[in-house]
Amino acid sequence: MNTILILHGWGIGSKTWVKVKEILEGRGHKVYAPDLPGFGDSPAPEKPWSVDDYVRWVLNYCKKNNLSRFFLIGHSFGGGIAVKSASQFPDMIKMLVLVAAKLRRQKTIRYYGGMILARAGNLVFYTPLFSFLRPLARKILYKLIGAKDYYKLELNKAYIMKETFKKVVKEDLTGHLAKINIPTLIIWGKKDNITPVKDAYLINREVRGSKLEIIENGRHALNLEAPEILAEKIIKFIEGN
Repeated sequence: MNTILILHGWGIGSKTWVKVKEILEGRGHKVYAPDLPGFGDSPAPEKPWSVDDYVRWVLNYCKKNNLSRFFLIGHSFGGGIAVKSASQFPDMIKMLVLVAAKLRRQKTIRYYGGMILARAGNLVFYTPLFSFLRPLARKILYKLIGAKDYYKLELNKAYIMKETFKKVVKEDLTGHLAKINIPTLIIWGKKDNITPVKDAYLINREVRGSKLEIIENGRHALNLEAPEILAEKIIKFIEGN
């Protein structure tokens, strides 16, 4: 029986992986899908965390649950943690699966345009006359700059997780890719508008011997949009090696 550890993306938590987890368990695999600190039912850390803090947490989680050799799956933010984990304690990981892994935040023209609008908006929406429109304006702004996750954070999470988000997105994790020497599968949605598909090709180039699977009509949340297809590709990779 294979042991699989899933690291979810930024947002709701491990509940987004329930269907994939069920399919994997139906094939006889033992699957662990914890809520990372600050997500789902897991409390926020006492102070803002960096990616390194999450990597340490994963290592401690593995020790507590006697996970010494396992298959590691990381999605989006969890993919960044998985990359850094694989580069730091590769002996514990049999194979790595990266699903739309978020390794860097690219500041595009769209991003800078949004920030200009934000500054202009502050002059308008922080006046008493228009203050009631502030929440709606903020939601539109974050969607414009491709940071819907930050808007979701504003509504649901406290100061610590906001600061954690800021620390996490500052780090470019692409430099760790060349250090990965374990079998790696990269799965990406061709229509992903959160982590561009060009990042999938970058990871494929940097991780020696890695395999790339592009889901033609897939977007970012493949675990929710196409759990059966995603699980099938993971199973084929794990069981075929």
